[in-house]
Amino acid sequence: MPSFASHTKSNAARLAEAARLLSVKAYQEAHRECLEVLKTDPGNAEAFYLLGILTSDHANFAKAEELFAKAAHLDAGHAGARAQRARCLLALSRRTEAVAAARDAAALAPSDAFTLDTIGVVLSRAGLHSEALPFYARAAAANPENADHHYNHAAALQFAGEMEAARAAYRRCAEADPDDTRGIPAIVQITKQTAEANEISALEQMFAQHSGDADALLRAGHALAKTYEDLKQPVEALDWLGRAKALKRTQIRHEASADAALFEAAMRAGDTLRGRTSSATGAPIFICGMPRTGTTLLDRILSSHSAVTSGGELTDFALCLKRLAKTPSNLVLDPETLEAVSRVDLTALGEGYMHSVRTSLGLSGRFTDKMPLNILLAPVILAALPEARVICLRRHPADTVLSNYRQMFATSFSYYNYAYTLEDTARYYAGFDRMVRHFEAALPERFMVVHYEKVVTGIEPQTRRMLDFCGLPFEAQCLAFHENEAPVATASSAQVREPLYASALARWKRYEAGLSPALDILEAAGCLDPAERTRG
Repeated sequence: MPSFASHTKSNAARLAEAARLLSVKAYQEAHRECLEVLKTDPGNAEAFYLLGILTSDHANFAKAEELFAKAAHLDAGHAGARAQRARCLLALSRRTEAVAAARDAAALAPSDAFTLDTIGVVLSRAGLHSEALPFYARAAAANPENADHHYNHAAALQFAGEMEAARAAYRRCAEADPDDTRGIPAIVQITKQTAEANEISALEQMFAQHSGDADALLRAGHALAKTYEDLKQPVEALDWLGRAKALKRTQIRHEASADAALFEAAMRAGDTLRGRTSSATGAPIFICGMPRTGTTLLDRILSSHSAVTSGGELTDFALCLKRLAKTPSNLVLDPETLEAVSRVDLTALGEGYMHSVRTSLGLSGRFTDKMPLNILLAPVILAALPEARVICLRRHPADTVLSNYRQMFATSFSYYNYAYTLEDTARYYAGFDRMVRHFEAALPERFMVVHYEKVVTGIEPQTRRMLDFCGLPFEAQCLAFHENEAPVATASSAQVREPLYASALARWKRYEAGLSPALDILEAAGCLDPAERTRG
């Protein structure tokens, strides 16, 4: 009979082989090795940890979370198991538990890059960007050959406003992997391109080399479009946007009718809640509207006030509603869930939201929540949180369509799938416009519309108006929003660190000829004054 020592050695070899097999996605063989270990050592924490990795790779996060929890129970010092459990909890929309698990992992002072990077990912996705930054830095230092670690570190630096350091980290990402299509495009997005200094050659080569990779084409093509915009060549910029989105557009499943159904359900939800309220306390300020219309700018203005903290883009309210509605769909925000609000306990909804943001983000007092999609929930928010305020940002319809079309949204976030064609983006705007007009007429005085153009051309009167709406005294530092040092995890992370500028106003005029299909739709829907268009 083999000795205990030989079993230990054999199991260690099997676990090492299982880890190697996982790294090359040989899942069946890795699974077999782990089970062999558990036959002779049923309490082996590492075997459960590796099975958790395998399971999470297959997106079965509920089962993976159980496996990582088992590994952490068997080995209290296994930081990796705690970090990976945190990642699964986040995927399961259990953010408070995820943050706690990530902090437990961090307390064990891990040194391996994978665990450090995972802790950073969990904290940053939970909105704790400053807390995440040192973990990304340590991961990149521990494994400098890994492009992913450099990319995550660079993005965190960008959110923190450390642009030079971010550019350097993005460059290291590109250098670590010759096939990487993230680093150079990211540099372009945060760096003014000129005729003398640009990445056109590298990006065109990247676009050609990755012709079958829809996400790579999005990154390279959007970067080229941004370059030509910087070079004041709008025709070329719009052409590259079309080329960038072409392949991805064939892969996504998007129907304009789905957007229309969501807007209709949001209006009906508001009508069914009229007169209902809750006893939940808390006075958050929700900043919403369509993306790329100035929501980050408003967030920076308001959170520069001494009494207001920025909460970032939070999904908490929609998640709390989904849990209480108990609708079976796999979408957090859909017509079915909006139609279920009539049977939801509004006090439980408001209290659940406040508990969620307080426990995981540590927010207290007045804070902002700038998730743009919360506009669909505006009536529900005001019913569930009687002290809350909702500010809806609006921007010129043609500029809104253009800014959404030229933005590369996260491909995993299906709610913005309208932005792959100008026509669908215009149809989405028309539905949004109709819904907001309905809300303006139907909602109480705690709902306010702010126009981006008015903020840009008259920041002080608009700031005073917003602060008065929120019951806050005027403070001059709100006008110096660009000096706010808090992290910004949106596409506007570079712009909002600069003083206000008017160059984005009426940008659509420079692209007008190429925008004709979208402008026709806006005009037909009554969103665009025909007199604004150039004819002939």
